Formats: sequence, C-alpha cells, structure tokens
Amino acid sequence: MMVRAQQTTALAAGSAIAGLLAYVFFAVTTRALGSEAAAPVSVLWTYWSFAGAALTFPLQHWITRSVAAHGGSGQVRAALPRVVAVVAVATALVSLLAWLLREDLFHRQDAWFPVLVGLVTIGSAYLGLVRGGLAAHRRFVALAWALVSENAVRCAAAVGLMVAGVRASVSYGLCLAAGGIVGLLWPTSVRFARPRPGARSESPLAFLGGAAGGQLLGQTVLTGGPVLLALAGGAPPQVTALFAGLALFRAPYTLALGMVSQLTGRLTVLVVHGDRRTLRKVRVAVVATTLLAAGVAAVVGASVGPALIRLVFGDSVRLAPLPTAVVAVGSAVALANLVVTITVMAQNRSGAVVRAWAVAYLCGAVLFTATGIDVLERTCWTFLVAEVVAFVALLVEETMGTARLAPRRPDPTVDPSTARRV
Repeated sequence: MMVRAQQTTALAAGSAIAGLLAYVFFAVTTRALGSEAAAPVSVLWTYWSFAGAALTFPLQHWITRSVAAHGGSGQVRAALPRVVAVVAVATALVSLLAWLLREDLFHRQDAWFPVLVGLVTIGSAYLGLVRGGLAAHRRFVALAWALVSENAVRCAAAVGLMVAGVRASVSYGLCLAAGGIVGLLWPTSVRFARPRPGARSESPLAFLGGAAGGQLLGQTVLTGGPVLLALAGGAPPQVTALFAGLALFRAPYTLALGMVSQLTGRLTVLVVHGDRRTLRKVRVAVVATTLLAAGVAAVVGASVGPALIRLVFGDSVRLAPLPTAVVAVGSAVALANLVVTITVMAQNRSGAVVRAWAVAYLCGAVLFTATGIDVLERTCWTFLVAEVVAFVALLVEETMGTARLAPRRPDPTVDPSTARRV
C-alpha cells in the first residue's frame, strides 16, 4: 500500500509539474516573441494537445490494457506494424492539411510549421508507446519523470533561445516539437516480447479508434478556440490572448488529469456492484460543485483574470474582462465534464461520450454561425456553450446508465473484505 501511495503521489506531482512547465514554456515564448509573432506557436501548441488526445492517450492505454489482458506484450509487438502504418498515414495527412491551410493557421507561406506539425504528430505517438510501456510494467515513477521531462526539455530550449536573443517563431516551434525526444531516455519501454507461437493476433484499431474519438472531441472544444479564431479571421494578438486565457484557466483541469486513474477505479467498483445510491450522491455533488465553481470562476475571471493573463504571459497579451470571465466559467465546466466522462466510461459506455460531445458540437456550431458578435467574443461564447451542453448531455447519459444498473448479488466464493480492497 505504501508503494502504491508513493507511485500515485509521483504521478500526481509529475502531472502538476509537467502542466506548470507547459505554461512556463509558452510564457517564455510570448515574452520573447510578443503576441503577434507567437501566434503560430500557439496554434502549434494547440495542435500538440490534439495529437496528445488522439495518439498519446489511446496508445498508452491500449498498451496497458493489452499487456494486462494477455499477460505479456506479445500482442503489442504483433500489432505494432499496423499502428506504425496508421501513424505514418496520419502524419502525412495532417502535414498536408497544415500546408494547405498554412496562411490561415500560421500566417506564413513557408513550409516550416507544416513540417513541425508532422514532427509533433510523430513525437506524440512515440511518447504514447513509451508511456504505455512504462505503465504496463508498473514503472509509475519513471512515467512521472517522463511527464516532467517532456516539458522540461521544451522550457530549457526556449529559455536558451530567449537568453541568446533569438526572435524567430520557428525556433520556438522546434522547441515544442523536441519534447518527444525524451522518450529515448527509456529505450526498454518500447521493447516488447515476441508473440507466443499460435497466439491469435488482435487488431488494435477498434480500441484506438474509440478511445481517440471521445478524447479528441472533448479536447478540441477545450483547446481548439485559438484555431477556430484564426480560421475565422481573428487577428494574431487575439489568437495569442485567447490561447493564454484558455491555458491559464485550464490549470485545474491539467492537475486533475494526474488523479483520474484513482477516480476511475473507485467509480468502476460502484458500477460493478450496482451501487446506484452512491452514484447518485456523486452526481449531486458534481452538479453542486460545478455551480459553485462556475460562480467563483466568473467573478475571478472578470475581476483579476485580465491582470493575471498579463502577469503570466506578458503585458502585450491582453484579454478583456467579459471574454476572460466566459473562458474561466467554461474551463470550470470542462473540469466537471472530465469527472462525468469518467463515470460514463466506468459504465463501459464510451459511445455515450461521443454522443454527448456530438450534441455539444452542434449547439456550438449553431451559435458560432448564427450570431454576428465580435469574432473573439463569439469564439469564447461558443466554447462555454459547448462545454455546458456537453455537461448536461453527459449527466443525462450517466443518469440513464446508472438507472440500468442492477445490484450485484454477492458471490459466496469471494471474500467480501478482499473484494472491497480491490
């Protein structure tokens, strides 16, 4: 138990430090380049979060699940060529798309940032394999170091550039893409055993596709505002300011990501035992906490939020009180969505998560296209509306799933005290 607590603490600390270093990296970038020159880096940073949701997270959990299910990593090694092929195709497609949209996304005509998009894609996939290998073999302290090292490399490189007086946005984009090289520090994590003779090979694509779909939909709402704003004609300083606001108020969400594994296990036990009463209490607590957090976020965002953004990201990065408050409230609801999503996933209903975010996307799209307010404020309101609609839809799905649960009859062959500990 003490070892498990130490591992949990290490993961939580690693997640917190990694999140802090991510902010430090972009704060250094904006201070070194200014809000306008930093705009393409902010778009690349946003894409990096998408790649983490679509590649790093699913690959990590696929490896962990496969090793646990099959008692070894032979299935991973057998399926790895197909995974590499999918990643290669995805890299080519997103790089081509970034090239075609380079002027709208990056306000540049050269190929540097489309190339960086490809490098970020490859790095995110590789880190997913590394983290999955570490987690599958319960090397959680090493996993925590991997989380920290990725952004530590970026920060060290960015600080070096700033001290050297470098003012090229491409150089700071290279710092972002360089984070993936830290996976080379744990080479044994991607050494998987040969499959046993005669073992049936399973395709990982179904698992990866489902995990990536739900995670990516939520992540695009959470972090995609700067990209939407850039494509809608927002000025570079507006893109940087929105990115800074989202990054600042997303801090609690980033910290919570390090603790979700514990929450998932506890909620899964409640679902398995059909404990509808406790699940209802959890739901009520989440709703009450969300309402309170949203109120506090609105006050903080409108009053001190703009000053905090300038303090962290530099005086040239400015976001007015109203959009700052909207972003703050939306970020608070996003944290609640993470908790409700985990509950729905504990019910083994990943399709419900996709449905909830599809409804949120539709409502957000209607708001963005049907209103004619300033493009920056419209993007902020779209973010808030999508998060709120997703919250309501996820609550409905979670309530329906809980209502279908039947209390599990005790198994006379199982020691109840042991079952409770598991």
